[in-house]
Amino acid sequence: MLGHRELTMQDYTGILKRRFWLLLISAILFLGVGIALTYVIPPEYVSQTLVLVERQKVPENYVMPVVTEDLGSRLASMREQILSRSRLEPIIEKFNLYAGRENTMDDRVEMTQKAIAVKPIASASASYGMPGFFITFKAQDARTAQQVCGEITSLFVSENLSSREQSAEGTTDFLKQQLADAKAKLDDQDAKLAAFEQRYFGMLPEQESHNVNTLQSLTTQLDAVTQSLGRAQQEVTFLQAMVTQQTHDLESSGPGAAGVSVDERQAELKSLIEQKQALEEQYTPDYPDVVAISRKIADLQAEIEHASAEPAPATPPILATSSVSRSDPPQLRQLKAQLHAAQTSLAAAKQDQARIQQQIRTYEAYVQSSPQVEAAYKQLTRDHETALGFYNSLLIKMNESSMATALEQRQQGEQFRVLDPANLPDMPTFPNPFVFAGGGFAVGLLLGLGLAALLEYRDTSLRNERDIWAFTKLPTLATISRIKDLPQPASPRSRWKLFSRTNKPVESALG
Repeated sequence: MLGHRELTMQDYTGILKRRFWLLLISAILFLGVGIALTYVIPPEYVSQTLVLVERQKVPENYVMPVVTEDLGSRLASMREQILSRSRLEPIIEKFNLYAGRENTMDDRVEMTQKAIAVKPIASASASYGMPGFFITFKAQDARTAQQVCGEITSLFVSENLSSREQSAEGTTDFLKQQLADAKAKLDDQDAKLAAFEQRYFGMLPEQESHNVNTLQSLTTQLDAVTQSLGRAQQEVTFLQAMVTQQTHDLESSGPGAAGVSVDERQAELKSLIEQKQALEEQYTPDYPDVVAISRKIADLQAEIEHASAEPAPATPPILATSSVSRSDPPQLRQLKAQLHAAQTSLAAAKQDQARIQQQIRTYEAYVQSSPQVEAAYKQLTRDHETALGFYNSLLIKMNESSMATALEQRQQGEQFRVLDPANLPDMPTFPNPFVFAGGGFAVGLLLGLGLAALLEYRDTSLRNERDIWAFTKLPTLATISRIKDLPQPASPRSRWKLFSRTNKPVESALG
């Protein structure tokens, strides 16, 4: 009847008195069940080892590590490799793990994987990274758990060493190949640059200022040589005129003047014509030297025509011989020597002029071609600098990788160090007797409370005025107390009167 109205603390106390034995028996029964389960369920022993991560012994300022992957990622990758079937199957066969008729090798591998746990240690400093990790293994035998945990730990340590060494060697080999390719490209750029500089020597951008200065210097030299050439031409013309005049005077005054042959006059005429042509290359026809030499040429041509018209006189052989071998006067010889020296200087000046003019044309071509050559040279040097910079960067990286590889091979890099070897567990971690006993007691108590609540809900006994009101909705007119002499139904004696299920009967008159 209590389940049909609001309960008070007095009602709860009454329920506890009536259902005490039900709660106690249920709690004690399930307590025993929990304790019994600890002896029925196979025990599990957990062996644990602590592995610390040691930083590399050489400072990173001197040798940069090749393996820069986060330790958490590397640890997860190593865990997947170590927990693979190929790694676990030899350990399972060695220690006969999870042997049973119904367990296949796949089932044993799966159970072994579930029994292995890797738990990283949180670092207090974010910059330091993971300081270490725990490795645990669960087994039904303490010795087996310790041995398998040691095997798994050794796999992690060896896998870390081999993976770091392989990663460093792979990085070094890759950089060596890239460095060889970069060197081949750099050699090709060097060859192209050398061929370009050889082909366009004198027109390179860094030679442009030198070319301009040289061109100015050559222009100055050409002006000086041109002036010197003009003076030499005047001197030659003057000396030729003097030699011609003295020769003519000598021939006219001497006894053998008539003996000058036409061939000599023609040779002299040819020389004068050449001198006139040389003067006309530099001066106009109205120039005094050109007019004077033109007059001499006209006079000499008239003499040649006159000599050709007259018959040659008969000359005795002795006289003819003496006229041919006749020596010139000292003054004439001196003039001829001066004329020869002046003609030599004139020829040298002409050669210098031609040479300087050729050089000027060459350097003018250099200066004019400089913009086009500079554009091509910039493109070529830019490619060369790019190839050189790439090669130098690869060379630095390859040297650093080689040192890091040597560091890993000498086991001076980052390593896993076993701080606490796998321990031999003294007690099983599962099942825990205290946990099972407490859990059984709690379950029994809850079950007893549930049964008590169900029984009270289905109980329709009327024990007080509130039960009467809840059942009939009628007020109670009077309550009759218990009469001693009135016969009472026999009630079982209870040693625990406080918790007896009987209560005083309610004798009331219903209104």
